[in-house]
Amino acid sequence: MEKTVKLNNGVEMPQIGMGVWKTNPDDTADLVRTAAANGYTLFDTAKQYGNESGVGQGLQEAIKESGKKRDDFFLTTKIFNGDQGDYDKLRAAFNQQLQDLQTDYVDLLLLHWPVFGKYNESWRALEGILKDGQARAIGVCNFDVDHLTDLIDHAQVMPAINQIEFNPFIHQPDTVAFCQGNKIQLEAWSPLGNGRALANSVINRIAKEKGKSPAQVILRWELQQGFVVIPKSSHPDRMRANRDLDGFSLTADEMEAIAELDEEKHSIWYDKYKWSGNPNGVDDYIAKPNEF
Repeated sequence: MEKTVKLNNGVEMPQIGMGVWKTNPDDTADLVRTAAANGYTLFDTAKQYGNESGVGQGLQEAIKESGKKRDDFFLTTKIFNGDQGDYDKLRAAFNQQLQDLQTDYVDLLLLHWPVFGKYNESWRALEGILKDGQARAIGVCNFDVDHLTDLIDHAQVMPAINQIEFNPFIHQPDTVAFCQGNKIQLEAWSPLGNGRALANSVINRIAKEKGKSPAQVILRWELQQGFVVIPKSSHPDRMRANRDLDGFSLTADEMEAIAELDEEKHSIWYDKYKWSGNPNGVDDYIAKPNEF
């Protein structure tokens, strides 16, 4: 049976899913269809990725091929930063996202980044989307303790998820502790450290001892901490391996050995962007076809 976590509003969410960040829009439908054929039901996309239409098409193909229903899949997308701050604008933009995804609801809707001066009004719009049944759960991405504290002070609905960069090289302990203390489920983006962690000697030693791949060891390390993980692969064998995480666990010493790899350096962070309130930042963008 698929392992799930229960969000703070009672919604059950698969603990292992497929991310599509940096997936070429032309290839996304095939990736989703192939992943679904290999057991994946959770798919994570965003307007900023420029491939929501591919996810929607792939999901429709998967439903047709498998005989499953839309309700058998768990679909996550995110609000684009340029759509934040105005209630009506955000809701209109999200309605277009639903059309691109070929669905009338998503299972999880996230604010992609904490846009300076706008995320509280954006959250009010997400609360409206939740109330109207266009999302089963709502949450945030990349919010630190200060952002979360401010959001909660203004919110009617507690975020169900905080999706953050988390892997053997970055742990964000203050944010993790805050979320765990407030029953906000943690989800790891870039759970394999953009692939860099796969070559680490400590992880490879543990993998050899366990008879597992480095990716399986890393994902097991994250699952044992209660995270939802969304690794990406276009290869069916690796797709299956990334879900095959039962039947082994890491010892306390092995968990600590991986924890000691922490460098606490973000690969991407919001301070680079103007919408963060940083006047020296750069503008946000939506990925264009064939950009990757």
